[in-house]
Amino acid sequence: MKESSSTERFIPLTTVESGIGKEVVHDIYSLTVQFANICFIGSPQTAEGWVLVDAGTPKSADMIIKAATSRFGEAKPKAIILTHGHFDHIGALIELLKVWDVPVYAHSLELPYLTGKKDYPDPDPTVDGGILAKISSMYPIEAIDLGDRVQALPGDGQIPYLPKWRWIHTPGHTEGHIALFREDDRALIAGDAFITVKQESLFNVMTQHLEIHGPPRYLTPDWQAAWESVRKLAQLKPSCAVTGHGVPVQEEWLNENLPKLAKDFDTIAIPKTGKYVN
Repeated sequence: MKESSSTERFIPLTTVESGIGKEVVHDIYSLTVQFANICFIGSPQTAEGWVLVDAGTPKSADMIIKAATSRFGEAKPKAIILTHGHFDHIGALIELLKVWDVPVYAHSLELPYLTGKKDYPDPDPTVDGGILAKISSMYPIEAIDLGDRVQALPGDGQIPYLPKWRWIHTPGHTEGHIALFREDDRALIAGDAFITVKQESLFNVMTQHLEIHGPPRYLTPDWQAAWESVRKLAQLKPSCAVTGHGVPVQEEWLNENLPKLAKDFDTIAIPKTGKYVN
């Protein structure tokens, strides 16, 4: 494994929710790490093991391990599933793998960014929305190289170690972005396909002001694909959702706001200007 600035460069930004975990349902625990969310899937009351979804921001491994130990004791995860490979979702990954010798899974289209072959497109600081968009050129986009530690998810939608869940390809924010969905209770882990905070605004991020929003504008290169991904997720009618940024939300809020985003994505989510805006 080769380290890179995407897992080494600390971003001095936090929120009022950083370090706070929320049990969304009995076996889904969302933890805010600075300004991004990770998920623990698994019940502390069973011996079936658990799975980590995403790996937080750089320099956050100690926080993640402490929360995992509090919830699951010394049991390590069965695997780490990545919704995508941006720095705020893989920041602690290399450090975690030094402690937990577990497999990592991602969509096949995301593997070049996780095996050192391809960097992400440059951030777009010209988009409207706030100061965090304006300074986005400082965010790391370099590929990390996990070598054979990362594998492609099965092509049929199954997720290793999570038999009741399936992955859904939700590109736009990245080529290989995925969401995770459980049909039994319609629980959704959306990654950055949509989020519940205006991620471009420093004030909104710091206070975690709740609002429906598309993926972070400054790191989304394909807006038409992003819109189609939101439509796809809205059709699932999720009962709850954990997003990559913002607070977890439940069915009543989702029923009102997710269809609105799917319908009016062009006015709510797509920036008025920007180099990736068609």
